[in-house]
Amino acid sequence: MSTYNGWKNYATWRVNLEVFDGMTADHFTGGRCPMPSELKDDLRAYVEELIEQTTEPGLGRDYAMAFLQDVDWWEIADHLIEANEDAAA
Repeated sequence: MSTYNGWKNYATWRVNLEVFDGMTADHFTGGRCPMPSELKDDLRAYVEELIEQTTEPGLGRDYAMAFLQDVDWWEIADHLIEANEDAAA
């Protein structure tokens, strides 16, 4: 699998850009230091809920949800945790 703009793949890059750009882990943890394993699950649930709230049931939503299967949630979680550390420095 090839990388895309420095990210593991296109899906990971696109979800990070479209949904999480400018955010840090604090947006999901209330200021506590999260573990990537916890945060990745919260990120995925956040995006799935966002899709459900902003789309109608049907083919488009099904494709959007299928697209999420390719996202590397660990990579985004690590990125947001690093953004927290950078903001605190």
